[in-house]
Amino acid sequence: MLKPGDTVSDFTLENNKGESVSLSDFKGKKVVVYFYPKDNTPGCTTEACSFRDEIDQFSDKNTVILGISKDSVKSHERFIENYDLPFQLLSDPEAEVIQQFGAWGEKKNYGKTYMGIIRSTFILDEQGKVLHTFEKVKTKDHALAVLEEIDKF
Repeated sequence: MLKPGDTVSDFTLENNKGESVSLSDFKGKKVVVYFYPKDNTPGCTTEACSFRDEIDQFSDKNTVILGISKDSVKSHERFIENYDLPFQLLSDPEAEVIQQFGAWGEKKNYGKTYMGIIRSTFILDEQGKVLHTFEKVKTKDHALAVLEEIDKF
């Protein structure tokens, strides 16, 4: 998993509208990149809505939110519509960016072991360098924890 001080390689993924979005599009802004397992599931919805509810504070801090999962562009579009999410969700069906960040790994659920997205969040500075990582995310108040960390920089 990427750590503070690491520089993130530029990447390009499709957003919920099918448009290409690159990390480099946000030079000069802080970027919160969060990885989540699945659109429209309880934990992922709680997490996305926590960012939605604090979006003005992120904007005031010159910070952009990008959510990334393996879900399709169409699934992201429905997720955004269902919960009025005011930020972009990016589709990474091959998990290339997910793996680049180290957010792909072994998970256990109901006694079964499988590979999947590890719910994690990265705060990047204006040049794409990692400032902080969250490896154990509590979905309910996650956005507030991220805002607290941003205030330290």
